[in-house]
Amino acid sequence: MEQTLGQREASDAVSDAGWRFLLGTIRTSVPVRSLAEGAAIAASAVAVCGDHADQHLRADVRPERVVLTLQSLDHAAVTTRDVALAHRISGVVREAGSRTEPEIGAEAPRSVQLLEIAIDALDIAAIRPFWKAVLGYADEVGADGPVDPLVDPVGQGPAIWFQQMDQARSERNRIHFDVCVPHDEAPRRIEAALAAGGRMVSADRAPAFWVLADVEGNEACVTTWQGRDG
Repeated sequence: MEQTLGQREASDAVSDAGWRFLLGTIRTSVPVRSLAEGAAIAASAVAVCGDHADQHLRADVRPERVVLTLQSLDHAAVTTRDVALAHRISGVVREAGSRTEPEIGAEAPRSVQLLEIAIDALDIAAIRPFWKAVLGYADEVGADGPVDPLVDPVGQGPAIWFQQMDQARSERNRIHFDVCVPHDEAPRRIEAALAAGGRMVSADRAPAFWVLADVEGNEACVTTWQGRDG
């Protein structure tokens, strides 16, 4: 029977197979040498998922890599079935002479990641319909309340979530990026951002997130799944 998994449970179940847990999904990358090879890898992943492919698997096929994401669309979460499918996919990828990997390390262009945009608001319910309409976005499964996040219905754009303000603020930006990276990628990403002229605003909530800023004070958060239990 399919069961929803907690963050640590999902992460531990797939890390050794080259997948990483990111924002309610598990994700991996497969290096390829051509678009044709990438399409073949994606087709193998679909085949091994069988009847579960449409409700669990998403594939982004490029000439240099295939990024594979697993999540139960019915639950908007990682389930035991997603974990089983991840291991099956890793098996067929190995048989094809390649590997599933999170692309962590100096040689990789960047690790697998997910991007969210956070909008600070005094009245979230009042602004949420505007952003839903102007972006052509939709409610996430099971999250259709007046202050819930918004998602791209075709899965191409970043999710939008709303952060409650208690009073108006003019001294800082009110829209910032949340860059969700694998937990074992965060230190390297933060070090690179600081070396590129950024500064640490706050690490009070690490390892859930670190708040960084550029030299003009525009903020971004590097986030992981860790430190969020409870």
